[in-house]
Order: sequence, then structure tokens, then C-alpha cells
Amino acid sequence: MRIPFVVGNWKLNKTIAEALAHVTEIKNQLGAVKGVQVGVAPPATAICAVAKRLEDSAIAVCAQDAYWEPNGAWTGELSPQILQDAGASWIIVGHSERRQHFGETNETVGKKARAVIGSQIGAIVCVGETLAERDGGRTLNVIDEQLAGALDGVMTTELLVIAYEPVWAIGTGRTATPAQAQEVHAHIRSQLASRYGAETSQMVRIQYGGSVKPSNAAELMRQPDIDGALVGGASLEASDFIAIVKAARPS
Repeated sequence: MRIPFVVGNWKLNKTIAEALAHVTEIKNQLGAVKGVQVGVAPPATAICAVAKRLEDSAIAVCAQDAYWEPNGAWTGELSPQILQDAGASWIIVGHSERRQHFGETNETVGKKARAVIGSQIGAIVCVGETLAERDGGRTLNVIDEQLAGALDGVMTTELLVIAYEPVWAIGTGRTATPAQAQEVHAHIRSQLASRYGAETSQMVRIQYGGSVKPSNAAELMRQPDIDGALVGGASLEASDFIAIVKAARPS
């Protein structure tokens, strides 16, 4: 049985003090929630402080990105090892905003995924199509290309989570219908089966990300191949994030 995994991606929001207040409320409210794995992805400046606040909690601390080299002359970059040392146990790679605004490619996402997993850290690998690609009937082709690049050389799935995030539904208020989301999630699982085998594919969790809110979370989470959520804007309000986590609990 796959345990749902709900991660709040705070993006470029919250000072250290704000992050600590936020995560303390989440920790206090979710202490009794069972059957769901929870993670938070604060800005890199707050990872260490948040990890210390959560050290007696089951809530995982995630980083929003990493560079693929372990060290060296890479000004401004953070390696998986440095992020792990700060307290991160999961790292998001290939988020659509990184692709759109910072020129990431399927190749560089693959380098990051290999580096993260090779460092024995969990990788949340993001894939998803733009509105033009969906309207052009290319959704599944785009997903296949992104998966091929991201998973090239990734030989084990024990530390792998896939996050399907339709770009056209991020921050727009639009959300893929449960049927649309399930179609892509099922396709991703079929691609994982082709690469790693049917049994292994059934163990990999696939999150949905794209304007997940308390009002639509339960219906999305009921889909057979949706195993949690990568939550953006709604994760900035503790009450909203907590409601989404509760909606992901197995019925």
C-alpha cells in the first residue's frame, strides 16, 4: 500500500521567524494525523531552523532545488550534501518554475535527480505540460520526454517520488479535473512499469500538483493513482495545508 505524501512548497516566501511560526502550527495540528506522510519545503535559508523545530516530529523537511555537483566553484548553488547537512531529507527537482524561468532542461533535471538519489536523499521529480502542449494534444508525449530525461541513469525507485504538475494549473486557479489528473498519473505509472517493472511501479508514489486546495483535495486524492500532493499557494496558510493533508488520509 502506498502511503500518501503531501508536501508544502513554500517557494520564495517566509523569513526564518515566519517559517518557524508556520511550521509550529502545522506540527501542533498534525500530531495526531495518521496514514499520511507530510513534508514542508521552506526557502533554503530556513531549512536548518525548520529542521531543528521538527526534529521530534515525523514531518519531513524538503529543499526546493539542488545542484548536481557535490562541491566546487559553483557560486550560489547548493549541493544535495549541503542541503542534507542543513536538515533536508527530500529535494524537489525539475519544478516547472525552474524550467520556465531558469532554463532547466530534461537533461539537467536528470543530472539533479541522479545526484540527489545517489546521495541517499529522496527526490521529488516534477513533470508536467504547458497549456499549449495540452491544447496541442501533446500531454503524454511531453510527460514521456520529461520522464525519460529525469530518470535516465536512475536505477532504483526507493527514494523516488514523481509529481505531476500541469503547468497551466499552477497559480492560475485552474485545476485539472480528477479524471484528467488520473489519466496522466496512470500513464506515468505505466511508464514506470516499462522502465522498472510492474511490481516496482506500484510502489512509486505519484503526487498531483496544480492549484490543490481544501475544496478539491479529497476528490483528487480518491483517484487510484494519485498518492498525495505537491502543494504551492495553499501551503502558505496552515489551515489550508492541514485540510489538504487530512483529505489525503486513506478512507
